[in-house]
Amino acid sequence: MTLEHVVTESEGKTRLDKLMAKINPDRSRSQVQAWITEDLVTVNNQIVKANYKCQVGDVVRWDIPEVKPLEIKAEDIPLNIVYEDQDLLVVNKPKGMVVHPSAGHQQGTLVNALLHHCNDLSGINGVERPGIVHRIDKDTSGLLVVAKNDQAHTGLAEQLASKEIERKYEAVVHGVIDHDTGMIDAPIGRDPKDRQKMGVIENGKNAVTHFQVLKRYKEYSHIECQLETGRTHQIRVHMRYIGFPLVGDPKYGPRKTWDTNGQVLHARVLGFKHPRTGQWLQFEAELPAYFEELLANIEKMY
Repeated sequence: MTLEHVVTESEGKTRLDKLMAKINPDRSRSQVQAWITEDLVTVNNQIVKANYKCQVGDVVRWDIPEVKPLEIKAEDIPLNIVYEDQDLLVVNKPKGMVVHPSAGHQQGTLVNALLHHCNDLSGINGVERPGIVHRIDKDTSGLLVVAKNDQAHTGLAEQLASKEIERKYEAVVHGVIDHDTGMIDAPIGRDPKDRQKMGVIENGKNAVTHFQVLKRYKEYSHIECQLETGRTHQIRVHMRYIGFPLVGDPKYGPRKTWDTNGQVLHARVLGFKHPRTGQWLQFEAELPAYFEELLANIEKMY
């Protein structure tokens, strides 16, 4: 269903996210902001940021698919909990696990497992994403922080927004990167030719990835990436953009690749200030077996 609103004189200079919350009183502020983040809202047929100052006469359109309520059940699924206290958990998510339920994945997600493990998760992201502060893709393994209460969630979300949280990933890419370090500063948004993909586009959201080569092989590179921003599929899109797509990536990689059940990408390091105490916490998850096996197989080839 597509809805439309023309900005009135009294609404001029209002931030887009605040205007959307005002004209959608039955929706939560976080839900409205999610629409904007997911590029479901346009102004004069252009995708803009949440802090865009609306002008009188602007035509705001949003196309929101009908959402069927999900009945999320707690499931006894083993969790690899790296750290836990009264405010938060740090979980090492396995490859293949979806973070939160959606229309296509209502069972077997991290949220289903968390609901069985504890009943005190934050509610800021609604009933479908309790406790979820940030996400990693289904086929990406590694560390995630989960909030147990709204105070912790708000504190962690503020650190994400201000780029204070440290997130380092390891990946294997096609091609040999000849320089040791690099920075990719290229905006990311929905691919206009394929809405199921993200891409580097002119009016996308600011996205910055730093990378370092850990080891070179004849046709591949083992790299570490550090995120400055956290856009959807950011590392996968940025590495493809500079000509070094991730091994095994079914969406952004070449057809001829290793059979790894998805991209070879692992969230290895996660650091942040504890939202209650202010103490710096840092965690590291060693490379999982699938990742180590791939490196060993590549090594054997040459």
